[in-house]
Amino acid sequence: MKIFICCSKAFYSKIPKIKSYLESKGHKITLPNSYDDPFKEEKVRKEGVNLHAKWKGKMIREQEQKIRRNDAILVLNLRKNNQPNYVGGATFLEMYKAYELGKKIYLYNQIPNNILRDEILGFSPHIIDGDLNKIQ
Repeated sequence: MKIFICCSKAFYSKIPKIKSYLESKGHKITLPNSYDDPFKEEKVRKEGVNLHAKWKGKMIREQEQKIRRNDAILVLNLRKNNQPNYVGGATFLEMYKAYELGKKIYLYNQIPNNILRDEILGFSPHIIDGDLNKIQ
């Protein structure tokens, strides 16, 4: 299966181990936008509001193409700033696009108990509770 890994850049350090394991099971992995330069957004933000907005729009368009080219997304919703199962804005948009395109959505942990809960429930994600063997 072709899988696009989606997550907050705060979790990028977790990706290599997960990527290696999934590849060992025969999956093809697509990495998140800016994976090779996780602080790119901060650099662009310093260049001004207009440039940052333009860059952000470009990233949203790029993530749509990545989702289209894959069979599924794996959302790494880990603990961030004392928030369990964190899903940020860009990751939520990736989940929505995957849902819209009829792609499988795998959540690494349970659905977060926050303002996005009902919408995420509506996406009918497969919750794997940290068990990558549940990805099929």
